[in-house]
Order: sequence, then C-alpha cells, then structure tokens
Amino acid sequence: MTEREMVIIGGGAGGLVVASVAAQLGLKVTLIEKEDKLGGDCLHHGCVPSKTLIHAAKVASLMRRGKDYGLPAIEPEVDLGKVNDHVQTVIDHIQQHDDPERFRSYGCEVIFGAARFTDPHTVQVNEQVIRGRRFVIATGSRPFIPPIDGLEEAGYLTNLDVFSLRSLPRRLVVLGGGPIGLEMGQAFQRLGSEVTVVQRAAHILAQEDPEISGALQDQLTAEGMTILTSTNAERVSREGEQRIVMCDGNRQLVADTILVAAGRKPNIDKLGLDAAGVEVTPTGISVDRRMRTSQKHIYACGDVCGPYPFTHMAEYQAGIVISNAVFRFPKKTDYRVVPWVTYTDPELARVGLTEQQAREQGIEPTVLRFEFKDVDRALTEVETAGMTKLVTHKGRILGASILGPHAGELVHEIVLAMQTRMKISDISAAIHAYPTLAQIHRRAVNSAYTSRLFSPLTRRLVRWLQRLPG
Repeated sequence: MTEREMVIIGGGAGGLVVASVAAQLGLKVTLIEKEDKLGGDCLHHGCVPSKTLIHAAKVASLMRRGKDYGLPAIEPEVDLGKVNDHVQTVIDHIQQHDDPERFRSYGCEVIFGAARFTDPHTVQVNEQVIRGRRFVIATGSRPFIPPIDGLEEAGYLTNLDVFSLRSLPRRLVVLGGGPIGLEMGQAFQRLGSEVTVVQRAAHILAQEDPEISGALQDQLTAEGMTILTSTNAERVSREGEQRIVMCDGNRQLVADTILVAAGRKPNIDKLGLDAAGVEVTPTGISVDRRMRTSQKHIYACGDVCGPYPFTHMAEYQAGIVISNAVFRFPKKTDYRVVPWVTYTDPELARVGLTEQQAREQGIEPTVLRFEFKDVDRALTEVETAGMTKLVTHKGRILGASILGPHAGELVHEIVLAMQTRMKISDISAAIHAYPTLAQIHRRAVNSAYTSRLFSPLTRRLVRWLQRLPG
C-alpha cells in the first residue's frame, strides 16, 4: 500500500492546478486520471476544440461577407476533415503544457486508470492501493443524454466526437439551445450545414436575460439557422442514413446527423463515494464554501460539484482547495461576481444579476443600455449587432449582459468594477482609448447622466454661472 499526503482524482483543469502547486511545494502527491492523457474535457472535447472550430467558421463567414469590406465575396470550399485536423493541431500544441512528464518532474506521481474509494482514506486504481491523508475529486462532467425514444438506436454525436467528423453533414439537428448547442450549431451553419436547433424552453440560453438572448436568436436566424423554442423531441427513428426527429405538434425534422447538447452530468459513477462516505445529489458532490465534502479531508472542485460548469470556475475552486488543504488557511468561495461567455457570433457575455433577477430580489434597478451600432470601432469593423445592458442600483453595477463583438473580452471591465464595488461614475471618469469597443461601457454609463445634464434646472444653473464675473 502506498501512503500519500494528497491524492487527486481527475486530470482536468481543477485537478491539474492542485497537483501542480501541491507537488511543487513538496507534498507527496498522486494524480489519477481515468483517460490516457491529461487535460480533461476542456482541452480535448470542449473549450479548446470548440473555439478553434468557431474561429474557422468565422473566417468562412467573413469570406462570404467580403463585399461588406469592399472586397470580393468568396464562397469557401469547406473540407471538414482538414478543419478538424487544424483543431487537433491546436489541441496537440496546448497538450504540451499538460504533459505527464512535466508533472512528474515536480515530484507528482501520475497514474492512468479508474480510481475507486474502498474507504474514506483509501482508493484503488488498477492493481494499486493508495492511502491518502487528503483527497481532491475533480472528475468533471460528461454530456447528458435525454431519454428520447429511439435516440440510441438512430445514433448521435456529442461534444466528445463531433470534432472527429471528416465530412460536413448536409442537415444537422441540434438537441439543446444552450451554449454548446448554439456555438456548434452556428459553426456548422457557417461551414455549410443546414442547422435546426430544438430547444425545450421558451427561450434559447434560458439562464440569460430574455431581451439579450432574443436579440441573439434574431441574429442566428438571420444567418439561416432554424431555431424551434418550446419544442420537445419525442422520438427518433432511422431510415437508411437519415434520422427522423419527431417533435411535439407532429413536427418532423430530417437530419443526416444529430448533435446532442442537452446539458451536462457530473462524473460521480463508479468512484465508490458510498464507501468514502461522500454525500452526493443529482447535480453532483455536495461541498461547503471551503470546497470540502461531507468528509472534511475530501475536497471537490469543478463540474463534479458545480455550481458553474466553467473551466475558469474549476481553476478558481482549485485555488480555494489549495488555500484550505495545502496552506491550511481557511478561505471560502465567493460567487458574487462570476462571468461567463457564450461564444456565438456575436458573443454573449454575462456577469451578476439580470434585470429580472434584480426585481425578484426586491430591487428596482436602473437599466442602462447602449448599442454597438453607435460605437465607432464597431462601425469600422462592420460588426454592429448587439448591445450592452447594465443593471445598476444606487450608482453601482449589479450585473451586465453584453451581446456583441468580443463581448467575452469586454466583460472584464465590468467584472473588475463589480469586484471592487466601484461606482458607475468611476467608469465614466476613466479615459477610454478611441476608437475601441470598450467605449461602449462609458457610453452606457454616460446615458444615466444625460437627462440630468440637459435638464431645465441645469440649463438655468449654467446661465446663472455665465453671469458671474471672470
């Protein structure tokens, strides 16, 4: 039996952060990963390949839009196999940072295999038994497959295999109108597929501000996507190479390929959590604000415990684990300011409360809006779709939704403003370079002062001031 000071189960973003720091600080660390490589879902099946594919699709879109820039419009000849080869080269390049030998050079033992608790202080992987003083569970999540009659028999893709496609499907049906479904749907639409998105909820991106998600839906449908909201896929059948998706209302969709993007499911099966005495719920492992499970020496971080299925949250939670488990300094999570981005084009970035959520909390917010069509830099780039929407109260920002070019980059000024609790007047006073997209923040904030600045009272005050000597 091997004795270790820390055992980490899961070699994705969260697990790698903890393993790297703990090992370099001299702890005896074992990192266990079920797959045959490190990096997790984000590197191999999520963030990295999807954003690479999305950018390739953006290039194809720009080629068609050449006339918008005084250039010839070109219809690209898309070879999806070559596009996905490019995706793989990016994965391979980033994979170098997650080379097992790099972690072994820190003194971290790396084992590939499925780990299972046999008691609260012991796990078994392959034929090896490891006893640990502290554990970190960072096993991530996997696609949730809805129980639709005939779906398994007809066949489908998820984010696990969509980046291995070698030929472009002529007709693609996407089950799910969340971030993954919309990002991949738009990418395939731009690469040349006919895409239909089936969404059970009344709105796409059900967690977002309906005004903003509605504006995004308008943009996606203008590009040619078909988006069916308040629609349930009830059964799927196969006729030769075609899949027939029957929806409520007797609506029939014909597809060459079905992409399931109906949410995520935590990877908690076969971990032996009962033997470890770790409490779980249908949404994952239960943790406190110090990322401790019901067994205080066992921590969890990332998708396996939520509440946000984002790589940057897994990394943030890993930092909380390091503080508590490695440095023994009590630190708690703070989810007051959590940004996230849907990488459609235009992008949709969000942080804090929506207008509706503020009202549900008994707050009557002041909502500030400004559209990209009135931002000079957006005009120069012919990327004018979208707007920013700031939810404010008593001169401070409660939340923001940004739909527009590079919204994922722009949201961080608002994140910092909220994190430091600065007033909106501080944003107005900050000099913003011209011409930049970031000017939209200042323009939105300044809209709050327009009515007061040009009010009759202010006009009378100015006239009186002009009569003063000097």
